Amino acid sequence: MTKLPELLAPAGTLDAFRTAILYGADAIYAGLPGFSMRARAKITTEEVKTGIDLAHAAGKRVYLAFNLFAHDVEYANMPRVSQIINYLKPDALIVSDPGVVMWVRENHPDIPIHISTQANICSAASVKFWQRAGASLCVLAREVSHAEFKTIRAACPDIKLEIFVHGAMCMAYSGRCLLSNFITGRPANRGACAQLCRWKYDVILREHDTGIEMPIDEDEHGAYILNSKDLCLMPRLADVLASAPDSLKIEGRNRSEYYVASVVHAYRAAMDAWAADPEHFDPAPFMDDLNRLETRGYTTAFFDGPLPDTAHNFESARSMSDFHAAGVVVAMTDEKITFELRNETRAGDEITFLVPGSAEKITVKLPEIINAKNGEHLPKMSAGQHNSIIIPRAWVGAGYEKLVQLVVAYKQK
Repeated sequence: MTKLPELLAPAGTLDAFRTAILYGADAIYAGLPGFSMRARAKITTEEVKTGIDLAHAAGKRVYLAFNLFAHDVEYANMPRVSQIINYLKPDALIVSDPGVVMWVRENHPDIPIHISTQANICSAASVKFWQRAGASLCVLAREVSHAEFKTIRAACPDIKLEIFVHGAMCMAYSGRCLLSNFITGRPANRGACAQLCRWKYDVILREHDTGIEMPIDEDEHGAYILNSKDLCLMPRLADVLASAPDSLKIEGRNRSEYYVASVVHAYRAAMDAWAADPEHFDPAPFMDDLNRLETRGYTTAFFDGPLPDTAHNFESARSMSDFHAAGVVVAMTDEKITFELRNETRAGDEITFLVPGSAEKITVKLPEIINAKNGEHLPKMSAGQHNSIIIPRAWVGAGYEKLVQLVVAYKQK
């Protein structure tokens, strides 16, 4: 079997940690509020510690994102940062600021340094620079083409290289955007981006104190002039794997456990299928799974060189999928599943379970909605407040035994 790169998954919550482990990630990256691009991540220090312990027990690695660009005043907090790092014991730190790299080498010399995509690494010369600065892995910029990656790989054989294969794309160079900070005060580099690139824009002509609002028209395309489709390299995964990267990264620091499960599940199965038989690998079945996610459409972005005009969605920033997350299994007995909802669910809906470690999916039609709190039979139930429903074993049938672990599910809209 051909050696595979690690599959690196995001975890913005403890549930996402558990989900990434369960669905086949080799490594997980997470961060802490205030110290990384995860200022909005809903995870505490103790939850990160629990996640790291769970990952290590499962033989997985965890990388702690520490990729802010630090101002002088923030170095006063570094003793506290040191305490947190020593407590969490991550397998590596993801860093972008040269000053922070120097601080890590001086204060935590035994922890490997991974250089973040925020450092905008686009050449072999930049990789060698960071290697001499003490890095053990470089995350290449999303703007690097596949041909450029192969050149960098050949020129830098003795350092690990990581590339993004799936997730949201940023209109700014490798995510270093000023729009959000300038207009809303929410800095993108701290994970608080307001995603102004997804907004619909008008032009306002001003003469003194008067203004005339004019819609931006791009022929038939509408006015979403900055709205990129989401990155997806599944159609080119065979080329990616053949070029020998060390790590494939899934974007999603603020994504749900449903997203993490779906993407990790698809790429894990696809990577294993390619390794087993590279010559006959077909990405289509795995692409079908990814098409069920809520996305803005997919693009291979800079993979083949300059960004094509098909990489943008000028019409809408809404999801193009016909499916959305249904919920998560939170408990099981010999006779029933307790299923916590993530979207409104109605009698007659069909939900499809993603089974960990298996390409098989189990679809169940809900003849009615049974409230898990009181057993009441309802026509529908909304999500929120940990609202959960009961799915009797009889509704699942022969596949029930396969749902023995935490699973997530989606349903058609």
